[in-house]
Amino acid sequence: MTDAQTPAAPGALELVRRFVNTRDLDLGTDALAEEAGWLAWNRTDPAASGLGVAGGATDAELGRLRELREALRAALVAHHDRAPVPDETVRALDAALAWSAPAAGFGEAGLVLRPAGTGARALAGAVLAAVADGLAEGTFGRLKACGRDTCRWAFYDRSRSRTGQWCSMSGCGNQAKQERWRARN
Repeated sequence: MTDAQTPAAPGALELVRRFVNTRDLDLGTDALAEEAGWLAWNRTDPAASGLGVAGGATDAELGRLRELREALRAALVAHHDRAPVPDETVRALDAALAWSAPAAGFGEAGLVLRPAGTGARALAGAVLAAVADGLAEGTFGRLKACGRDTCRWAFYDRSRSRTGQWCSMSGCGNQAKQERWRARN
């Protein structure tokens, strides 16, 4: 799956969606595996490049970003299944929040988080601020991970019933239906 094939999430949640999708399980690629990938993603991804998060990242910082990404993916899987977010995921998000140390302040919508620092910490802060905004607005629960275990691509569920299962009906949805048909026949 590619981001070009998946509709954008509203507002700041698009950063979260694109951040989770820095790892493509189908292709086996990971933009956060090394500094060159991190720099390329920062320069070219529309959600990231608009943040002004420039500069390199250490292996330890990239490791922190990967942990945050996979914690978010676990939350999106829980959204897909309409299950509570696992406790270990909440602990991982808390650890990322402490590490990124965003500044808290008041805005028109109430309490808001503002990214602080530079580089990887600023990106983590921006992602977590977007999650906080989505939670406050009630839209974060619509951000889901594809139901195919081999995909888990992040997508925004725009269905009225909030029951979207796949990142793409023509891709993963079609494959899942074919697999069920083959299993019956």
